[in-house]
Amino acid sequence: MNTLNIGIIGAGRIGMLHAENLLRNRKVNLKAISDIRIDHLTEWAKDAGVATVTEDSGKLFADPDIDAIFICSSTNSHVSFIMEAARAGKHIFCEKPISFELQKTGEALEVVKQNGVQLQTGFNRRFDHNFMKVRQLVDEGQIGDPHIIKVTSRDPSPPPYDYIRVSGGLLFDMAIHDFDMVRYLSGSEVKEVYVQGAVLVDPAIGELGDIDTAITTLKLSSGAIAVIDNSRSAAYGYDQRVEVFGSKGNATVQNDTDNSAEWSTGEGVFRVKPKQFFLERYQGAYMLETEMFIDSILNGKPVPVSGMDGYKAELIAAAAKRSLQERRPVTIAEITDSLSAGN
Repeated sequence: MNTLNIGIIGAGRIGMLHAENLLRNRKVNLKAISDIRIDHLTEWAKDAGVATVTEDSGKLFADPDIDAIFICSSTNSHVSFIMEAARAGKHIFCEKPISFELQKTGEALEVVKQNGVQLQTGFNRRFDHNFMKVRQLVDEGQIGDPHIIKVTSRDPSPPPYDYIRVSGGLLFDMAIHDFDMVRYLSGSEVKEVYVQGAVLVDPAIGELGDIDTAITTLKLSSGAIAVIDNSRSAAYGYDQRVEVFGSKGNATVQNDTDNSAEWSTGEGVFRVKPKQFFLERYQGAYMLETEMFIDSILNGKPVPVSGMDGYKAELIAAAAKRSLQERRPVTIAEITDSLSAGN
């Protein structure tokens, strides 16, 4: 196989981002795209050379020429689409989270396994050149044994209320990236989670049953401790920083900016603010995760971020949600025991 024929389900913001990235890749033929509304796609598809635009996602699963499906639809549809794709023999790229229910995620992963296809979870931040360098330093032992991992993740402004209602909230929608980042940077699994949350940005978010500000402390199986701070609103831009402190040293990543110039005047010392939006900050990361998925499928290699990585991030998010609700530390074992008991 020299070229991968791909179909996309979901033509919202993230689906169109992946579509544009796929169109730039010479190893890919973007054959079809499906969405519940296609009015905005007709002219775009004609100009892009995408042969099929349809409201019926089933046409993508039934097409024998399509090798892989990108699932970029709403989270509540991911599991059913994963199962359909797997049963049709299609490899799968699915945006995070796989679902809001661990049991359903587990069922989807089992269907993927039974049908011998690959599933990559869309944790794009793993492919950021800065974070990849920190992981490399940890793997090489340059930092020694990690002792403290810090992750700062703050959005420039909250998403729309309609999005918050269906997104799974701050912990499942936003912080799940950071839960995965702790696993990725530390090379260790999470054992215990403790969350303190608040509504400090917008009272309406609290009325929707969510929080907009959180501090999460995680204990890892290696003995290390991680701290994540999240906010839905940073007045100065998109704030994305990490630090790994270890027995031999320290590695940090600061915010990406449009330039690194710093200037001093009588009024003070200045530099530009961080990039304003995740599409700008992680543009290269989105491209690289797509390229590595394509390379894995074409060359029969394991995908770099598996469905199990998605499941483990959801385990942490479930523990975090229970911790917030019950105001106490919650172990991952407690969540897995609940699943085994059918609770």
